Amino acid sequence: MADEEVGAEDVALDDAAGGGKKKKKGLGGILPKILMWCGIGVGAIILIVTVVVITMKIMNKNNNAGVGVATAQEYTTKRETLSWYQSIGTIKTKTSDEVSASVVVEVVLGYKLDDKATSTEITQRQIEIKDFLRKYFTSKTIEELRPQNEPKLQMEIRNSINDDILSSSRIKEVKFLTLDVIEQ
Repeated sequence: MADEEVGAEDVALDDAAGGGKKKKKGLGGILPKILMWCGIGVGAIILIVTVVVITMKIMNKNNNAGVGVATAQEYTTKRETLSWYQSIGTIKTKTSDEVSASVVVEVVLGYKLDDKATSTEITQRQIEIKDFLRKYFTSKTIEELRPQNEPKLQMEIRNSINDDILSSSRIKEVKFLTLDVIEQ
């Protein structure tokens, strides 16, 4: 009997000390860990979404639509509205090629919206501008007057008029209403 009591006490002590610890098998041991990691993941997602929403609201204070979605209009550059001087008329000349071609061009000049001083100066120097344009197109070849070269031509004309003809005003753009090169 004494041996039986000692054996029962030893088993009880072993169990209390962790020596007789039984491992749980199956989902009983892994289920709490899965639930813990799922809870951490859901908490992280909620935290990230909250930070993004708050940040977007701060960045878009003027946007009353909430979390803003960028539209194409927000990314397009806003072009300046110009006034256009259209009284230059049509210039007719010939190219500088060996077998010259006829050039018929109608140029308009863009300047700051409602700028009366620039409009007045362009009107006062209209004869000089027409003379310059005639000489300019006469000095060009057929190849230089190809459609793919129009932006370069417009920039050259704008810079020359600003630098050489106008004194106190500046034009911002030059456009061609017509630019016809008629080969012989």
